[in-house]
Amino acid sequence: MLGKYLDKVREKSPLIHNITNYVTVNDVANAILACGASPVMADEPDDAVDITSICGGLNINIGTLNSRTIQSMFKAGKKAEELNHALLLDPVGAGASKLRTDTAVNLMKEIKFDVIRGNSSEIKTLVLGSNSTKGVDADKADAVSDENLSFMVKFVKDFAKNSGSVIALTGAIDLVADDKKCFVIRNGRPEMGRITGTGCQLSGIMTAFIAANPENKLEAAASAVCLMGVAGEIAFKNLQHGDGNSTYRNRIIDAIYNMTGKILDEGAKYEIK
Repeated sequence: MLGKYLDKVREKSPLIHNITNYVTVNDVANAILACGASPVMADEPDDAVDITSICGGLNINIGTLNSRTIQSMFKAGKKAEELNHALLLDPVGAGASKLRTDTAVNLMKEIKFDVIRGNSSEIKTLVLGSNSTKGVDADKADAVSDENLSFMVKFVKDFAKNSGSVIALTGAIDLVADDKKCFVIRNGRPEMGRITGTGCQLSGIMTAFIAANPENKLEAAASAVCLMGVAGEIAFKNLQHGDGNSTYRNRIIDAIYNMTGKILDEGAKYEIK
């Protein structure tokens, strides 16, 4: 049962440092608050290390890179690793440009991440070095389906073994794996893809979950994925006539805020392979 990992976040309320992209930074902060943790954002190199030092987790999201934030990511990441803080990499758009791909790959080489979370195209890029990524949206050819599920489960398990990280590959079907076990998660709504930042919010939330549950990183990461998916389902049911994607975004955050461990356990749809 995965609800207990949400309960632990609410109990511990970890402080999470986010070096994330400016498109979604406000939504990431609110989603982290909604799940019971606390966010802080600092991407100035002279500030980022000090801020990381007082936090319990670091979420690095490469969605809007520049030379200053890249420097901050490496500095803060090494400090977080030194302090044994929870570390997550969200390689947004890896494969869409040389800068994004090189930054993500070099971050992986120099920093040991607890979790790497991305869509199928981004994860494939990190494994294979492909430049076929559509961008921040996954290419349909890379999507996890029932037809290729066995292959993709092995793919993420192998990447987890080679990287030493929990791999969270998210999409219509989500896979969260270490080298031995994979959660196959079927929560969520297709309409979530029409909102900018649900993946970014998930990365912030997931960092809070692994910071609060350091002894169960795989299960904590899977719980965070189920939480976002269940919240998307609840939010969709609560939409009224005339509501659109802006309202849907807010209702998702509200659903996270009102989530309990019991609701999460009742709504989570997953199997373990």
